[in-house]
Amino acid sequence: MAIKFSTGLRDQILGLEATIEAICAGSGDTLTIVDSGTTADDSITRATGSFITDGFVAGHKLKLFQPTTAANATGITGQLVSSVAALTLTFPTATVTTGEVFAAGTVLAAAKGGSLKDIMKNGCLWIYSGSQPSDADQAMSGTALAKITVGSGAFSALSETNGLEFDDYGGGYIEKCADEVWSGLILATGTAGYFVFVANGTDALGASTTLPRIMGSIGTSGADLNLATTSLVLARTQTIDTFKITLPAYYGA
Repeated sequence: MAIKFSTGLRDQILGLEATIEAICAGSGDTLTIVDSGTTADDSITRATGSFITDGFVAGHKLKLFQPTTAANATGITGQLVSSVAALTLTFPTATVTTGEVFAAGTVLAAAKGGSLKDIMKNGCLWIYSGSQPSDADQAMSGTALAKITVGSGAFSALSETNGLEFDDYGGGYIEKCADEVWSGLILATGTAGYFVFVANGTDALGASTTLPRIMGSIGTSGADLNLATTSLVLARTQTIDTFKITLPAYYGA
């Protein structure tokens, strides 16, 4: 069996550089860097405005420019956002050196890179019946049997809510986030044949050479995605316990 990447996904992995997706500065809103000590996540809070509206999402990598305490720039820069609320943005504990209010020239930015993990962040996984198309650029064939999200929750493109995430990479592979339950209500009775994992952008699952997708086989063993049974029954809940993508150490024979 072999995982299939769409042309859009391959092109993005090969050519996409880190992109600034969110930014806020120390003028207008009152932003404060909070040192929570060693027992809780550190954070940045604000009195007005919204980190969500500004585009910050969990998993973004941070860059802090020109704080009053230079060590805060060193500590916060490169950290991944743990969680986002309108007035609070959190990141790992022991990141902040000294709590402080943003100066007029202090700027916080968040970026998303071109890695497989970043590109597919907050996507969803579809299970289809039948044989998979010849490649991931084709329109999906067969019947859509299930849509897998976090905890079977509602998923909308361009929103992080209930989107699937991967854990940190290592050993040549990435796999499903261990803290997430990947599941979905079965939409029709049928035999699972293949899956397609789509990114967070709008994807109607028609033919496309630009949309990032991952496609693979489904079986009970030896497939790209193994399930306890491939016989799915309408209205039951399907759970994905393991999902792993390995990149080869070399190409060609």
